[in-house]
Amino acid sequence: MPPDPPKRKIIHVDMDCFYAAIEMRDNPELAGKPIAVGGRSGRGVLTTCNYEARKYGCRSAMPSFKARELCPDLILLPTRFDVYKEESARIREIFAQFTHLIEPLSLDEAYLDISHLDSEASTIAWEVRQRIRLETGLTASAGIAPNKFIAKIASDWNKPDGQFVVKEEEINDFLLPLPVEKIWGVGKRTANRLHEAGLKTCGDLRKRSELELVQRFGKFGCALHQLCRGIDDRPVNPKRERKSLSNERTFRHNLTSIDEGLEKLDELILELHQDLAKRPDERPIRECVVKVKFEDFQITSAQRASEQVDADLLRELLCEAWERGDGKGVRLIGAGVRFHPEDKMAGMQLEMF
Repeated sequence: MPPDPPKRKIIHVDMDCFYAAIEMRDNPELAGKPIAVGGRSGRGVLTTCNYEARKYGCRSAMPSFKARELCPDLILLPTRFDVYKEESARIREIFAQFTHLIEPLSLDEAYLDISHLDSEASTIAWEVRQRIRLETGLTASAGIAPNKFIAKIASDWNKPDGQFVVKEEEINDFLLPLPVEKIWGVGKRTANRLHEAGLKTCGDLRKRSELELVQRFGKFGCALHQLCRGIDDRPVNPKRERKSLSNERTFRHNLTSIDEGLEKLDELILELHQDLAKRPDERPIRECVVKVKFEDFQITSAQRASEQVDADLLRELLCEAWERGDGKGVRLIGAGVRFHPEDKMAGMQLEMF
């Protein structure tokens, strides 16, 4: 008989307030002060903030003006994405010293699969975190578990600069009291629907059949039935497929004419060309997309098939989306492209030959 496969050992590494931590490291005089990184205009939002700022209620994605109301002494710094990307690349080099099975989720977090290693997962997680501290001066937290779902939740348990392990035999005790808000894919709207149904914890979800959950929540009911039991067979995927690339801009004052919108769109198209030029190995483009958010926060999008960043087509799409506002001002415009899925590229390449 073939040997049993090794038990899965997944680490989720999450940098502690990554952008803000870099700013504090590069400017030691900021230590101990409430700081945030993000847009400083009237409609800007926070990208992240440090723990001193979080004590006042500041958080990521909060409007900057609201954060300043909560914390009048908040130091708001502009983003330096080039610096953050460089640090992220250094951290991924550290990950690669331990395993080749790395799935980045963003600049500041990733999954590591170390199932093939003999060492204890908690020991490796500690070594990864220490290496990050020594080589970058930054701290990271980690969650260790038999799958991605639980590892990601666990990485929040001992933040900042800590780690937490959930062993196979501990999964039930860990999940039963877990609030439904912690489940992957559950946002505010879904959480409210779950609460209305009397479902506040994973333990509550386990009392409902899969059929009942599907009837109430559609296909997501299947995921809820699995995840509340700690079932997650998703592999750590080093070649995670990128589906799209886009840029968007929120304006200080609402745009009221299509001419203003087209002028802003041209800037976004130029940025899109520049971003694509940095990705020479990117998959073929399948369509262009424009997004518009109106003054009442309603969002609409328009898309059409295209094999390239077609400026004329993007302008047409903006006009199409703009007309749906019936004269409402526009607070945000986005422009982007979507790529062909990897599983269709093989067929495309065969046709070419």
